[in-house]
Amino acid sequence: MKTKAESAHGKIVGRIRSHGRGWIFTPRDFEDLCIRSTISTTLQRLHESGMIRQLSRGLYDYPRTDEQLGELAAPTDDIAKALAGRDAIRLQPSGAYAANLLGLSTQVPMRIVYLTDGRSRTVQVGRRQIMLKQTSPRIMATAGRISGLVIQALRYIGQAHVDEGVIASLDRRLDAAARLQLIKDIRYAPAWIAGIFRRLIVHAISRDIR
Repeated sequence: MKTKAESAHGKIVGRIRSHGRGWIFTPRDFEDLCIRSTISTTLQRLHESGMIRQLSRGLYDYPRTDEQLGELAAPTDDIAKALAGRDAIRLQPSGAYAANLLGLSTQVPMRIVYLTDGRSRTVQVGRRQIMLKQTSPRIMATAGRISGLVIQALRYIGQAHVDEGVIASLDRRLDAAARLQLIKDIRYAPAWIAGIFRRLIVHAISRDIR
């Protein structure tokens, strides 16, 4: 007959495996299975056994592996989603990372900045630093939407450096649903970025008319 600890261990392992490799999780993801101390002990043992990886304090993953490369790095956005779920906050990519996600920059920063409605702090994951920077409700109004990503990317590039190449790149990347979101959220954009939103929308209308 299994003890409570053995039963909890089996349930936690089962949940991890059911999500598959690449899942990023926190102790909160198992609170319906057993008490917190048992969760912590079990995760520590699974980490020591090599089944799971500890990314940061209270943050783990069931790592994807490659035959030649071994364990693969956890995607930054997946880490951010796990943090947002654990702490009940919203996050919005910002700076060079936002520009990179839209293909407007080839730079992959080691220090990645997310704007948040939670408290400011830095999470160290291996060599990566994920900075959570508290900002205003107005800026967070577009969090998690393509409009917010475009606003932050353009802010990073700067008005003086947004040329026809940048606009053409956005024009190629944004589909009809994305442009509709720009229309809905144009009131949250600074005036110069709102002007770019209008250009992108006009470009799409012009193509449809032809």
